[in-house]
Amino acid sequence: MAKPSPAKVSVECPHCGFKQMEYAAAKSTMCRQCGRSFAPGAPKPSLRPVTSHSSGAGDAASSRESSSGLGKIEGLWNRQRNRVVACFECKRKHEVSDAASSTNCPGCSAHIDLRDYKITTSFSRSIRTRGELHLTSKGDLSSTSVVCKTALIEGKLRGNLQCEESATINYVGKIPGRLTANYISVERKSDVQCFRRVRVASIDIKGKMSAEIIATGPVNIHKTGVLEGNITAKSINIEKGGIFSGQLVIGQADLTQAELLPTSQTAAPVTPESGVAAPGAEPLPAT
Repeated sequence: MAKPSPAKVSVECPHCGFKQMEYAAAKSTMCRQCGRSFAPGAPKPSLRPVTSHSSGAGDAASSRESSSGLGKIEGLWNRQRNRVVACFECKRKHEVSDAASSTNCPGCSAHIDLRDYKITTSFSRSIRTRGELHLTSKGDLSSTSVVCKTALIEGKLRGNLQCEESATINYVGKIPGRLTANYISVERKSDVQCFRRVRVASIDIKGKMSAEIIATGPVNIHKTGVLEGNITAKSINIEKGGIFSGQLVIGQADLTQAELLPTSQTAAPVTPESGVAAPGAEPLPAT
């Protein structure tokens, strides 16, 4: 014959008020909500009375201040979880949640992709997102057009990549595609050869790079960096130990003209008689 199970009763935690079932003969237990121990048969402690009106007002003010502070923290947290994105079509900027995977422009109703992409195999489809792109060491990106916010390049880049903010290169090999970014960092273990012009605002070279660079800002070659190729930039900084080999055009305000007419920026011819550069180019007479 089976023995009857001990009787259970409902008890309330004196600390948080959580109710749970416990054996009637139990001398002590632990609250399943707050984790504090208590005796099921002990009386619940009474609330502290308010001794005066002024004390109650102070408690109420303190409560309001606490609620206000919590509200400020929650508001700050919510603001930090949002970000501003720009429309690909009309360039209008608006705020979206970090958790959103896509949105529509409030101005032109165009669709904006916000997803992050991780390329681990061969990939040839076009990408246009305000998210991040990670080209892994086993990835092979051959898309004709890829637009993203930031990119980490560890694999083969055979297509064209345009980064809204930054691109980090940690790769050994050739990059046949066109690379454009606001900022590029060539990591220390990198050894890359770019076949097309690299357009950038600023670039830090800590590894080895062979490329033609068009920069609107500075080109920084660190002590472990090696750069081979022609540079058109606002300035160049080479640390002790860094190596640069190539032609250099510094301080050009109009980089588009410098790119279209690369040979016209060279020094003016020197006359053999005076050894002084000609003040201006004169048209040759027709023959």
